[in-house]
Amino acid sequence: QTTGKQEFFVDMTCEGCSGAVTRVLNKLGGVQFEIDLPNKKVFIESDKDTDVLLETLKKTGKEANYIGPK
Repeated sequence: QTTGKQEFFVDMTCEGCSGAVTRVLNKLGGVQFEIDLPNKKVFIESDKDTDVLLETLKKTGKEANYIGPK
């Protein structure tokens, strides 16, 4: 169980990609997040497991990796 802000890499190349990330995270619910498109980073604040968050990000069809706590 992790709380606080977690940093993820998502291979986003355009606004459409960040839009897809926004959609899957909003659908998951219970998360606050910010997207850093130029650096292909997503910062997520949630009480959900990082595995759950990573699987959710992968639903966009993009490569995603967990970087670590922010």
